[in-house]
Amino acid sequence: MAKQNKPEHASDTGHEWDGIRELTNPPPRWWMISLHASWIWCVIYFILYPAIPLIHDSTKGILGWTQIKEYKEAVAENEAIRQPYLQKISAMSGQQILGDPGMRNFADSSAKAIFGDNCAGCHGAGGQGAPGLFPVLADDDWLYGGDFDTLVESITNGRQSFMPAQQGVLDEAAINQLTDFALAASAGKATPEQFALFSQSGCSGCHGEDAKGGAINKLGTGAANLTDAIWRFGGSREDVLRTIRYGVNQDGPNTRVAIMPAFNGKLGPENIKMLAVKVHQFGGGQ
Repeated sequence: MAKQNKPEHASDTGHEWDGIRELTNPPPRWWMISLHASWIWCVIYFILYPAIPLIHDSTKGILGWTQIKEYKEAVAENEAIRQPYLQKISAMSGQQILGDPGMRNFADSSAKAIFGDNCAGCHGAGGQGAPGLFPVLADDDWLYGGDFDTLVESITNGRQSFMPAQQGVLDEAAINQLTDFALAASAGKATPEQFALFSQSGCSGCHGEDAKGGAINKLGTGAANLTDAIWRFGGSREDVLRTIRYGVNQDGPNTRVAIMPAFNGKLGPENIKMLAVKVHQFGGGQ
């Protein structure tokens, strides 16, 4: 067995196993420096920052730093940068914003979070809507109009559609015939006889004698275009039949529900303008 050298500053603990003795060698100097530096740093940290939990609170630290305070400072700094642009948005008309590439891009990018928080849950992140539930914002089919001012009005005051239920007004045969007409009109195949029934039932009063409807105005006149094959609540025969039979926003569990909430009061006028820019930029803005 090789001779085991024992350092002069180490003592023998008396433990030995398989010829290996346990000595009391001190740890390396760098290790001891690191150890003491660590606990000194902990003490300094506890003094400077919130660190020790108490029953209902925690120690504050002499710097007074908190994550919430840092967050609020960052928000305030960001708002200070955005404020001049928001003032410009407030003073500009919709056409001026859309005609200025810089302001249009600012409004579109700023409204991304606003749209995500308030609109995407129904209309989808890209304005694709949800078939039978929420309308598409990325096409060029608008019940109330897709120009900038109308979009601002829709977002500000909300919208609530209306269509009377035909159940109880017309018999089942007439309701089925109107369903056939709507499907034929969407395909451009409606006959004069079907148009006559459509007119006699009173539907042409809203949808027009040509069934092409028109943007709903402040007087409440206008309705969906029945000839463009774009369906708010689905285009199957069953879907169309249900819409005609039970109407929109009428009494009863089977009626179609079409209500958009008003965001006036929840969103400021600048945010509503920027949101209108984003909806307009989806591709269907007029």
